[in-house]
Formats: sequence, C-alpha cells, structure tokens
Amino acid sequence: MTAVRIVVSVVVLALALSGCKVMQRISEGAYRNAVSDGVVDDLKAQGIELRKRPECTSPKRETEATVQVTCTARTRAGEPVLVSGVAYDADTDRPRESYVVTIAGREVLRQNCLGIGCG
Repeated sequence: MTAVRIVVSVVVLALALSGCKVMQRISEGAYRNAVSDGVVDDLKAQGIELRKRPECTSPKRETEATVQVTCTARTRAGEPVLVSGVAYDADTDRPRESYVVTIAGREVLRQNCLGIGCG
C-alpha cells in the first residue's frame, strides 16, 4: 500500500469518526502533503527536480467518496508543473486513485499511485 493510499484511508477514517471541521482540515492537509511528497519522489526518479515542494489545494468536496487535489510547482528550469489527482471510493478500504502530472503542458506522469512503494 502506497503512502498516499494510506493517507487517503486515514483521511476517510478521520472524517467518518470526527465530524469536526478542524479534523477535516488536518486530514485533508495530510493528504495534500502526501501527494506533494509523492510527486517530488516520482519526478526525481525521472531526473526532474523542482525549485520547491509543490503547493497543493483541495477543492470543495461534493461527496465523502471523492477527494480531489491540485498541486502546482516549477522545475529548476522554471517550467510550470501541474498535478491533478483524485481518489474515488475514498470512503472505503480500497480507494481508486488517479494522478496526472504535466510540465509546461506536456504529460510526464499518469498513474494510480504516487511515491515510494508505488508500482
């Protein structure tokens, strides 16, 4: 199980158990951090380094079952990086994830997990 998938499961559990806005923000923050870290790792494995860690946001959730994330960064050469991710069935033990990473509009990654242990 990848780090991002574990965080998605923790987010869902925390949201289900808490009902508290503070806990929801913390859990969504943990998910955004895991995605950001995973993108850094996967791009570095391809020889692509970023100026700094991607900044990620989560749009308003329409359902507990779907979690979206968007991240932006720049490569060392200054090219814009965009990460679009979604976890479907996030309210289950087996969420389905999908991530697309583009650099200056060119797709460089499309996969269902990010980071160490992804494969």
